[in-house]
Amino acid sequence: MEKQKPYTILVLMNATPDWLSLSRTERSEFLEKELNPIFYKVAKTVNIRMFDSEYFHASVSDFMIITTSDLDEYKLMIEMLRDTKVYGVPYFDIKDIIVGQEEMFEDFNELLKE
Repeated sequence: MEKQKPYTILVLMNATPDWLSLSRTERSEFLEKELNPIFYKVAKTVNIRMFDSEYFHASVSDFMIITTSDLDEYKLMIEMLRDTKVYGVPYFDIKDIIVGQEEMFEDFNELLKE
């Protein structure tokens, strides 16, 4: 197999009434003061992109696509998020976390050639 492929992690979330009852200014301040410092702490090894999907999905309003080769840094980020209102109030219900690696079947096909 080739060198370690990065992991792609989907974190599927649904905004709670506690989040939705905040003003847009309060939401922006929470992101800036509470979440961005966490994201910056792991930014060297963890890439985080945030998406809105409430217009397209009934039970997932938001999701993150996270890319990393360092699962320990990813786990640190999740642990730090657990110490915030994202999990604590909660502002979001975490609906699912899906972890995958791109085209791993090709690597295994190469290894399993007869």
